[in-house]
Amino acid sequence: MKLIQSRDNAFFKQLKRLAESGRERRKTGQTLLDGVHLVEAYEKAFGPLENLIVAESALAGGEIAAYLEGRQPVVLADALMRDLGLVDTPSGLLAVAPMPQQTAAIDLGNDAVLLDGVQDPGNVGTLLRTAAASGVKQVLLAPGCASAWSPKVLRAGQGAHFVLVIHEEADLAAFMADYRGTTAVTCLDGATSLYEARWTGPLAWVFGAEGLGVRRELIEAAKLRIKIPMPGAVESLNVGAAAAVCLFEALRRRLG
Repeated sequence: MKLIQSRDNAFFKQLKRLAESGRERRKTGQTLLDGVHLVEAYEKAFGPLENLIVAESALAGGEIAAYLEGRQPVVLADALMRDLGLVDTPSGLLAVAPMPQQTAAIDLGNDAVLLDGVQDPGNVGTLLRTAAASGVKQVLLAPGCASAWSPKVLRAGQGAHFVLVIHEEADLAAFMADYRGTTAVTCLDGATSLYEARWTGPLAWVFGAEGLGVRRELIEAAKLRIKIPMPGAVESLNVGAAAAVCLFEALRRRLG
């Protein structure tokens, strides 16, 4: 196995660019996956990955060493793995992965999640994971959202990306105007309780930016304005928590 210990190494510099630059990821069509679970999920969906990178200490034993048995990863000194800055606590395993090409068209007749200006990578990844877990198949991200294929969003999504149809830089207003189901937005003004609201057919949820919420034009375009009852001593929920409440209430009704 090749051991890299220098920050001047060309391969390490390429990893650093992929970790930090959305432009580099778009130019190369590649991103970084962090952790055994995420790498396994990618390989299950798209086949084996050639470029695996492991922290030197992770070769001593455990889950990562077992996963790499029979494979030939590049070994990074632990300090270099930390320097990539993907997460606060690196798992010890990375992979350079081609970003899947999105070929499916936007579906105006099925359930969807629409994200408006959600900038925190952890929130975007959590929202993708929650959408996938609740059975929603497509997610549209407006300009200004964190990049869906950034390493931090991928880490938070934990494989959700590979079972979703994801459309970035989407025109949410145009989608809502043409949508053949019910569009619903979480807000307070003129909103109906989630547990009293009525809808039929496909449902597209719009969730907004941290702090700012959904843009006014999208609120006005939505057919339903929904609020989550909160009798406790708090005024709001994190966007990921709010989405989970709404999506799983919708699932409960479908199953019921």
